[in-house]
Amino acid sequence: MSRGFLDGPSGRQVIATGGRAVLVWLALAVIAASQHHLGTDGVLAVTLAALIWLVNLHAASGKSPYALGPWVPAAMGATTGLVCVAALNPHLPAMRFSLGALLAMYCGVLLSSGTWGWVLERTTKRRVLVVGTTAMTQIMAATRRERSAPLEILGAPGEDPAGPEGGALSLSDVDDLAAVVAAQRPDVIVLTDDQSCSLALEQLLDMTDRRFRVAGLTSFYEHAFGCVPLEQITSMWFMSLLHLRQRPGRRPAKRLFDLAVAATGLVMTLPLLPLIVLLVKRTPGPLIYRQTRVSEGGRRFTMYKFRTMRVTAERPGEPVFAQASDPRASAAGRLLRRTHLDELPQLWNVLKGDMSIVGPRPERPEFVTMLEADIPFWSRRLLSKPGMTGWAQVRYGYATDCASSAEKLSYDFWYMRHGNLAVDIAVCFRTLAQELAILDPRPFLARRRSSADHGAGS
Repeated sequence: MSRGFLDGPSGRQVIATGGRAVLVWLALAVIAASQHHLGTDGVLAVTLAALIWLVNLHAASGKSPYALGPWVPAAMGATTGLVCVAALNPHLPAMRFSLGALLAMYCGVLLSSGTWGWVLERTTKRRVLVVGTTAMTQIMAATRRERSAPLEILGAPGEDPAGPEGGALSLSDVDDLAAVVAAQRPDVIVLTDDQSCSLALEQLLDMTDRRFRVAGLTSFYEHAFGCVPLEQITSMWFMSLLHLRQRPGRRPAKRLFDLAVAATGLVMTLPLLPLIVLLVKRTPGPLIYRQTRVSEGGRRFTMYKFRTMRVTAERPGEPVFAQASDPRASAAGRLLRRTHLDELPQLWNVLKGDMSIVGPRPERPEFVTMLEADIPFWSRRLLSKPGMTGWAQVRYGYATDCASSAEKLSYDFWYMRHGNLAVDIAVCFRTLAQELAILDPRPFLARRRSSADHGAGS
């Protein structure tokens, strides 16, 4: 069956943009109408405010990495739009919205735009055509692993995307690329190797209908999955960390963010300290555990944590990778580790400048030597200041060996290239969401019921 306009990239863009415009306008109109009767001037004011917010939402969507999801660009666009509308508000008689109305409109824009993006993410998939079969297996595996990535991997006509080549176009198929693109109508075309890239680009540039986007394999991974394929990068990839487009004010802004969050965190968690002290002191040993870690540039520093393990948990000279449910932890220590309350003393490390709030997790010197020997480019991780939380921590979790450390490194490299204040805030909110999810009793109760059913049936 032939696809209509709305099934193609342009049609889906019309639906996404039009739906967001309608929802934002309705949210503003409802809020404005609750303040006073909407006459002609009121409708014009609401329409003008909606246009300003929509322009800012569109700009934020273009700047925000796709892997961050819909809520980050919604928050960025709603915030910058609020600043613009508030600046114009006193000068346009048709507006003159009260402070309460402006704040309500901000919440309305954020919720309507974010929810609409969330709905689109779960109901529509971006159609991806892969040219070159060299990395198709990895792309299919990453698509299955990153369930939040709404992607549909296309095959050539008559091919099964789940087949041996995953439906990718081989070098011999490139001659028919124009026909395949016309039939499949992809949103994104991924060129996976140099040979197919040069041949395919000639045809793609000659096409009159270019309502698709083209990406190399590494760029596609960064865009769609929020990670970097380690087997594909070379030394030249790290030039992006020194590129002319890197903003010079990023470091001072990040430092101010670190100081503000660390100071606020210390003040807010002070009431928890007596409880934490009681839990730690249930087993003999010091209250604060000190451990040498490696910071930016290979500099060593002392990292602080509340002790969660027995003093004899590790033999001298025999370092062991930490685990999510580490058997060496005490009962109270498991609670502290599960809630990450044991890491609160690291806020002092942040204030001192040894660490950042967001960044790659600092590693022990013993593991640094081992990982540098086994994982290509691992030492480049030390170009960034380590963090209490990070993109790799919220996306991957614990690394317990060299293989999982390599997987986690792919997310660390993504953050090193794409990290900014918006990404840091998004990581902090996602960390907070994961912490709140720990308090949900349903998984614990489900495990209890499963154990009871298993015991009754045995």
